[in-house]
Amino acid sequence: MPSNTRCLPEPTEAWQWTRPQILQWQLDQFNRQLDIILPANKFYAQKFAAAGIDVRERLTDLEQLKQWPLTTKAELSESSLATGISQHQTFEASQYSRLHRTSGTRGQPLMILDTADDWHWWADTWQHVLQAAGVNSQDRVFLAFSFGPFIGFWSAHQACEDRGAMVIPGGGLSTLARLEFMRASAATVVCSTPTYALHLAEVAQAENFPLGDLPVRCLIVAGESGGSVPEVRQRISQAWNADVIDHAGATEVGPWGFGWPDRCGLHIIETSFIAELLPIDSTASNSAETNPALSHDQTDDKIGELVLTSLGRFGAPVIRYRTGDIVRMSESSPQSDCYNFTWLPEGAMGRADDMVTIRGVNIFPSSIEKLVRSVESIGEYQVHVTRQGHLDQLSLMVEANGDDCVQLEKLLLLKTGLRIIVQPVTSGSLPRSEAKSKRWIDERN
Repeated sequence: MPSNTRCLPEPTEAWQWTRPQILQWQLDQFNRQLDIILPANKFYAQKFAAAGIDVRERLTDLEQLKQWPLTTKAELSESSLATGISQHQTFEASQYSRLHRTSGTRGQPLMILDTADDWHWWADTWQHVLQAAGVNSQDRVFLAFSFGPFIGFWSAHQACEDRGAMVIPGGGLSTLARLEFMRASAATVVCSTPTYALHLAEVAQAENFPLGDLPVRCLIVAGESGGSVPEVRQRISQAWNADVIDHAGATEVGPWGFGWPDRCGLHIIETSFIAELLPIDSTASNSAETNPALSHDQTDDKIGELVLTSLGRFGAPVIRYRTGDIVRMSESSPQSDCYNFTWLPEGAMGRADDMVTIRGVNIFPSSIEKLVRSVESIGEYQVHVTRQGHLDQLSLMVEANGDDCVQLEKLLLLKTGLRIIVQPVTSGSLPRSEAKSKRWIDERN
């Protein structure tokens, strides 16, 4: 097992690399990874052998990787049936120092192991997020989540320590108690999901807590698409009088994306990941003129499922892993400090298995959230997916009055061309969570 894998370049250095430099780095790192994980990693050794891949030969061009088989979460889950732990591990169990578990919001939770070197890779990759957020040794970073078995912001804790910032764990506290703790500790940065950031603001308003008096200058949000939805970002930023930084990652993959305080979108951290776009099979028939808000969903060939290959997580590598996240790839974000990392202008738009096609229109969770949040007086909401005969249907439950529901129905019709029923419910009646919120309720099965 490698004794020292902390060889990632500093974010500010890597952000200035040209595309040829990035691609050469990825090629070298991928081949180095193969040297380390094979043949010990039986999961991938067997998978590649079955696909006719000669792993003794190394890649000379990243285009060759597209001929290798994809990896799915279903495969990892199937491999874990006997022990509960995914079998794509490279080393003996004694070589691992950490065990985390996926959130289980989609099926059985999956346990994944990391070595000490893997964990350093997590923290080093996270430095891109912290650099974009301007976190330094003067900051006090409040982690507004319970320290459970899923990875959440555990890696952020390590990354902030490595950066020299003070880390304030907020587990085991009520929402109001967390707000009081932020005030007592003079927190300057808060890490949470977008939903929980809004819920903290909601509780502050209800309890007459002076949220605006806190020295919080920045929120790093992850776990949901809201961090790159303009209406959600605006709500969070206005409530906290602070910047919002989007971030994306997954237990089985790693911390793969970071955003900026002045815009929506995510950069893929390409010193730690190779990114590909898997096209979506679309049955859409509506034209862009009919559905202007969703026109890119129908016509843009840069929209698809994000596929990632990790570079440097040798104990639990994923190669051509289908993340399930729907994204739109673009050229690098204009006028940013990072010119050539792949740019996702809308971040993670939603999950591939959440996308529904209603009368030929592809609908993503982020599309609905954008429209809901544009009606400022609406609180929490849920989307219910049902089926009548062979046709899928959408309906919404929102914490709002009848007039707001009528306004939202008109907006949905205008922007999607679909008549979607919006039902008002009592304020505070829909569930809140500090973790990923389950707003997309699929009742078709």
